Amino acid sequence: MEARDDSLIAKSNRNQRSWATLFAITIFLGAFLLFQVQPILGKFILPWFGGSPGVWTTCMLFFQLMLFAGYMYTYVLSKWFTLQLQIAIHVFLLIVSMCALPIAPSAQWKPTASESPIPLILLLLLCKVGAPYFLLSATGPLLQSWLSASRIIDTPYRLYSLSNLGSVLALLSFPFLFEPSFSSAEQSGLWSILFVLYGLLCVVAGWKVSRMSICLFEKPDQDCSDDVNVHKSIVVSRSKWIGWLVCSALPTAMLLATTNQVCLDTAVVPFLWVIPLAVYLLSFILTFESDRWYSRRPCIQFAAISFLALYGSRLMDWKLPLGCEISLYFSGLFFACMVCHGELVSNRPHPSKLTLFYMTISAGGAMAGLFVGLIAPNIFQGFYEFQLTLLCCLMLFLATYLQSNTLWTTRVPAWSKVAIAIGVPAFAYLLLTISNARSNQQIVAKRNFYGVLSVTEGNDVRSGKKIRKLVHGRVVHGSQFLDQNVLHLPTTYYTPTSGVGRTLRTMGLPDCRVGVVGLGAGTLATYGSLGDYYRFYEINPDVIDIAQNYFTFLRDSLASTELVLGDARLQLEKEAPQAFDLLVLDAFSGDAIPVHLLTTEAMRIYKRHLKPDGKMAIHISNLYFDLKSIVLGLAESQQMHCCFANGQEEESPNAYESTWAILSSDEKWLSHFLETEQTHTKNYAKPILWTDDKNNLFEALK
Repeated sequence: MEARDDSLIAKSNRNQRSWATLFAITIFLGAFLLFQVQPILGKFILPWFGGSPGVWTTCMLFFQLMLFAGYMYTYVLSKWFTLQLQIAIHVFLLIVSMCALPIAPSAQWKPTASESPIPLILLLLLCKVGAPYFLLSATGPLLQSWLSASRIIDTPYRLYSLSNLGSVLALLSFPFLFEPSFSSAEQSGLWSILFVLYGLLCVVAGWKVSRMSICLFEKPDQDCSDDVNVHKSIVVSRSKWIGWLVCSALPTAMLLATTNQVCLDTAVVPFLWVIPLAVYLLSFILTFESDRWYSRRPCIQFAAISFLALYGSRLMDWKLPLGCEISLYFSGLFFACMVCHGELVSNRPHPSKLTLFYMTISAGGAMAGLFVGLIAPNIFQGFYEFQLTLLCCLMLFLATYLQSNTLWTTRVPAWSKVAIAIGVPAFAYLLLTISNARSNQQIVAKRNFYGVLSVTEGNDVRSGKKIRKLVHGRVVHGSQFLDQNVLHLPTTYYTPTSGVGRTLRTMGLPDCRVGVVGLGAGTLATYGSLGDYYRFYEINPDVIDIAQNYFTFLRDSLASTELVLGDARLQLEKEAPQAFDLLVLDAFSGDAIPVHLLTTEAMRIYKRHLKPDGKMAIHISNLYFDLKSIVLGLAESQQMHCCFANGQEEESPNAYESTWAILSSDEKWLSHFLETEQTHTKNYAKPILWTDDKNNLFEALK
């Protein structure tokens, strides 16, 4: 008899483990799809909105808000509905959400020049992926709640670690597996198929939970009723709830601010979206999996070292290698998240309050998303949210570091604690003031969806003459001498000895028609003569305002000039052929690569606007990426010839080192142009062809 009972118990345990495995697979797949869709749609719509870092920040804001909505939905279901009704509601919504598939947006969503980007992006995401994402976001806490209620497992918190593992794998697999192997349309189609599979798994899991006879909400036995009463008596204090909110909001704000800063200084590409997000989720995995991964003091110390090294290099104006700089950013982010999430886990509640705990975490994330995505751009003139978030993290580090110190809690007087609380932010403010004092005098600063612009004045190092500069991020996008005798002198990347300057002089055409993608300070207008026509395409309205009011290149030009507001590619796509003699492509943001302007589809649009013997000049100067192979691929795709012209700093006053790619269908003219070059590269490397669906920035890394 005992042997038979043991056999039944073993069989029951195996059956329970198999169902627990099914739940784990469902939670893992839900988390995988939840985070895989973010880079898929982010990359899909990036070309439509100018390739700005604001595209990803706005996407993240949407995903954070939907995550909060999903967690709140779970909280309401578990609090007010019976288990069977929860399952029925969730299955019904899953079936309805499949009507939104496939998730790829149509071209009808492309913006016009007059539309504000943020509301349009949010509406697009809501219509295309809002319902599936909402239900996916509820997967982890909802299924953990069902498991806790059905007693299939007793420790549901560890499944949160599994959920984040699925999220990390989704993010890391995108740039290394899915992006190189599948087009954007194929990625969205594959995601839609997996979502249907996920829905089926949820239905099976819900059916199993509804069949369980252990401690169901509708018919609890006496022991279970006692447990439920005990669980209801557990109260979460206000201070603990606020602690959850702070420890979830700070790392999310740090994640978004760090991603913004890194993309501003390098490139707006999925790889630099997913790595910080993966770092953020890794801290969740480690802290929720086991207490052994989080040690308070070492994590605080490593975070402080990373951030101090980063800011020390900036104060000293050192140019760190790309890998080193990004490593400092991401290591600081990782240890900051470890501290915040470690403190979060150490204060986690009883599983009966699981849905409240997760809803609070998501609320903190949503608050951080609203701050970085909407509030900060409207109240700050620069990207100060990174510094502000960092300062808040340092204050939290200090508080948690000293909290475990007996000497601090018992011996240090209150006035000393107040002095430290005031002194730390004051010292940080002093460092920022010193940093600003090292730069030239700032006349004006403007910030919008497309980034931060500032106009500064100072003395040119080489000539000693007073000069005014337009700066975007850390890169100068135009400058003008203020002395009358050199007021009209082209500077920076556009000097007479630069590639574009030599192209214009070599062409020497009367009534020349020139198109320019990217206005900057309007420097190229100074080359215009009577009868010439210069048409500038600029996506950022603040750039137009600054070029017209703080620089004189446009109004002093002898040529007829026209400004077109909007993304150049979208505007050129809609316009009738412009018959340009020369089309200049110079639309970099910071040192970011506008990938959507360097694809085969974009090149076909440019070619349509050129005269049969028209030329192109593409500015490819960049600190981190070598675009020569990409440009060669574009030229080859349109049967054009290509060479590269290098400009040197010493060739003229305030000249910057520059690299321009010169493209022409006229090989004879290009040969004549090459005769004016001291250094050139006609056959640089194997051409690489980028398309809208498939492009990989790793191919262009220096």
